[in-house]
Amino acid sequence: MPDLPLAEAPARTASAAGGEILSVANLEAWYGESHILHGINFSVNAGEVVTLLGRNGAGKTTTLKSIMGIIGKRSGSIRFNAQEMIRTSSDRIARAGIAFCPEERGIFSSLDVRENLLLPPVVRQGGLSLDQIFDLFPNLKERLKSQGTKLSGGEQQMLAIARILRTGASFLMLDEPTEGLAPVIIQQIGHTIARLKKEGFTILLVEQNFRWASTVADRYYVVEHGKIIDGFANSELQANMEKLHAYLGV
Repeated sequence: MPDLPLAEAPARTASAAGGEILSVANLEAWYGESHILHGINFSVNAGEVVTLLGRNGAGKTTTLKSIMGIIGKRSGSIRFNAQEMIRTSSDRIARAGIAFCPEERGIFSSLDVRENLLLPPVVRQGGLSLDQIFDLFPNLKERLKSQGTKLSGGEQQMLAIARILRTGASFLMLDEPTEGLAPVIIQQIGHTIARLKKEGFTILLVEQNFRWASTVADRYYVVEHGKIIDGFANSELQANMEKLHAYLGV
């Protein structure tokens, strides 16, 4: 059966021409007194999949949280669709079309799959319907009455991604979406990301598994000690492999 169109989404279609949708400049961030980001600079074009690579503790997740506005102290510039977001609250950032899927997934164990899916509010037009979500993740339809505690790690990850697709966001930030998952589920997540990209979503990934990331990413940035130290296109991956191994310690 051919893939079904995911959603009628004028906002996504209008931005899918490939212009810059996110620009991060001189981004600094702190957890309490701990200074984590030291002048992050990068950009993402509409319709791209961009991956942040780096060792644990490099500042990748903090970068996503800073864009989402859930870091207590940050400075610099975060421009989304040409609008400055550095002093914008997280709820208004969500309404602008940005969604964040955290590494810990945040599934409510006391709620079943349907309740977890319906929990986040729809903040913009263009969100996926339940039928469209079940087309992407058939496993979830079979587990609608299952509690969060009864789901496998792969099913929890599918549910975490599915939830943000309902909201109407066009810019998705996924933190370590393949962490701890079986190869068959990782492959399914890759297929899902490819489909979402085809439908006009823009995706910013944090991912340790750069070999898997190479199957979905258009470009990479390398984060080290809270700074972007390198960047290259997927077509340049092989030429940069030696440097990448040194950066990541693999």
